[in-house]
Amino acid sequence: MSRLAMFVPRTLLLAAIVAVAACGARSSLPVPPPPDAGLGGAGGGGGAVMSSSAASTGGGCQQFPALPMLLGTVRDFPTSHPDFEKFNGDDRGMLETTLGADGEPVYAHPDGTTPTTTGKADFDQWYHDSPGVNLSAPLSFPLIPTQGGLGLDSDLFFPIDDQLLGNEGDPHNFHFTYEAHIHFRYAGGEVFRFSGDDDLWAFIDRRLAIDLGGVHSSEGTEIAVDDLGLTPGETYPLDVFFAERHKDQSHFHVDLLGFDLCE
Repeated sequence: MSRLAMFVPRTLLLAAIVAVAACGARSSLPVPPPPDAGLGGAGGGGGAVMSSSAASTGGGCQQFPALPMLLGTVRDFPTSHPDFEKFNGDDRGMLETTLGADGEPVYAHPDGTTPTTTGKADFDQWYHDSPGVNLSAPLSFPLIPTQGGLGLDSDLFFPIDDQLLGNEGDPHNFHFTYEAHIHFRYAGGEVFRFSGDDDLWAFIDRRLAIDLGGVHSSEGTEIAVDDLGLTPGETYPLDVFFAERHKDQSHFHVDLLGFDLCE
């Protein structure tokens, strides 16, 4: 299978960062390349900046003009954060089964903790900008053609090395979260695969579909979208959430098989 087995070189990976708004002092990330700048690797190029033009496929689905993009945000944390570099082990059931009104995960233990987290206040910082706690920046990637669909494949998922809060003396910037979003028109037969470390969650139609929470070595699973009770022809959001919380590896693998993806 022709894939980005090692993802992309760091210089090209940084070129994939989409600056949709001025970040000011919050980010030292570089200006994105022009829309026709390819990322190379398996499956060809694909610009990191999307064109505004799109063709309708029906059902509220607008086709990407080039390779579909996972549009996301990375948030960098210091090693000293209570939830980072302190725990090990699986931690299922950390989240509520539906996303919050703001589209972010909701901690399911408002008055307690879990085996790898220290409570709601600290978890709420994972996917929200928190001045004095984290730094954020837009970060988006093209999905590369794979056998049967599209994917994003990295066994060295360190997209912000020497950026934002920096590496803190480590060989990589190990402590960050990443959220990414895309839509698809449901036709039937789609399969979504997700694997990596540490925490991984996927929500389809705002409902929890994959729960691989915890500080663990690479783990993965897949879900048949037909099992979710969706309506054929309708368009639905797919939201993925990731946290890299412990040295010394970082894996991130997404496969979307048979998906009609939308801007």
